[in-house]
Amino acid sequence: MPTPHKHRIAQLQNLIRKQKLDSLLVTSPVNWYYLSGFTGDAGVLLVEPRGLTLVTDGRFTTQARQEAPDLAVRPQKEGLWRTCGDLLKRRNRRKTGFDSEQMTVAQLGALKKASGSGVRLVAVPGTVQRLRSSKDPAELALMRKAAVLASEVVGAAVELLKPGVREFEIAAEIEYQMRKRGASGPAFETIVAFGPRAALPHARPTGKQLKKGQLVVLDLGAILEKYCSDITRTVFVGRAPAKVRAWYQAVLEAQAAAIDRVAAGQTGGEVDAAARGVLAAHRLDQYFVHSTGHGLGLEVHEDPRVAKGQKTLLASGNVVTIEPGVYLPGLGGIRIEDDVVVHRSGSEVLTRASRDFIEL
Repeated sequence: MPTPHKHRIAQLQNLIRKQKLDSLLVTSPVNWYYLSGFTGDAGVLLVEPRGLTLVTDGRFTTQARQEAPDLAVRPQKEGLWRTCGDLLKRRNRRKTGFDSEQMTVAQLGALKKASGSGVRLVAVPGTVQRLRSSKDPAELALMRKAAVLASEVVGAAVELLKPGVREFEIAAEIEYQMRKRGASGPAFETIVAFGPRAALPHARPTGKQLKKGQLVVLDLGAILEKYCSDITRTVFVGRAPAKVRAWYQAVLEAQAAAIDRVAAGQTGGEVDAAARGVLAAHRLDQYFVHSTGHGLGLEVHEDPRVAKGQKTLLASGNVVTIEPGVYLPGLGGIRIEDDVVVHRSGSEVLTRASRDFIEL
């Protein structure tokens, strides 16, 4: 396996030992990829003190051996959970952890039945996710590229905004531009919202046509070499009223205050509070209806959270979004979002699109 995978596996095996587990069942395809490079989407990865075994079906055995040649690959027989249970029983893995966030009640029942009374199954949620939250230099290099790609796409999308275009036309063009630039696809369903619909933080594109005198929110993310980016920009079609410009400036100040607070040792709650404090000073905090940000990496939403009351300390290598917004029903919304790396003594903004208020 490539060196990064060996290092990640060694870290995980060390965690397993500290938790006094004999083994760990990893059931998330994203986590398999992180640990081994295997890109299939069916199976279970058994992590033991001296190696890894992937249990999968015939569709993926050849692929697994090609993508992760150091993995032991065991074809499943008589069902996935029966094979996993038999493996635990034969290898005498008396105390085995599993990620409860990825396993259904039915699957756990089948595994317990197959492994028998000699194997104790222990829920250990988030074990691999915690490792994933701090990115290594190779991961950060990929995320910088993904962020630049998304920045280019949002810039191209702004140039297409004119009265008469429909939300889903712009969304389709955004996703085309992503793939044209090398992305494998969008990290989430692209958000394009015109006018009053911009007051919906997760508005899905519709056939609504753009009119002069409206706010436009564009929220998009691209997947490049498995890693996600996430960026939001808000523009106004026409000459914006003074109150809209004031709202935009307040959101921009809130974002700047939050980014300035990002550093290793700060909590997600402290970063969130920095944004809320600015909006409160502008009497707009009641219109800020979501958290300030979230972790980003192989998934578009992962640890750590940047939200009110979060006590988890940010660590060097975390990548988070900083995305305050205000949403005024019937009028529209404003959100500005960028991807930010946490460093020991500060932060690094990965996304590159201008944050200046644009009036088209």
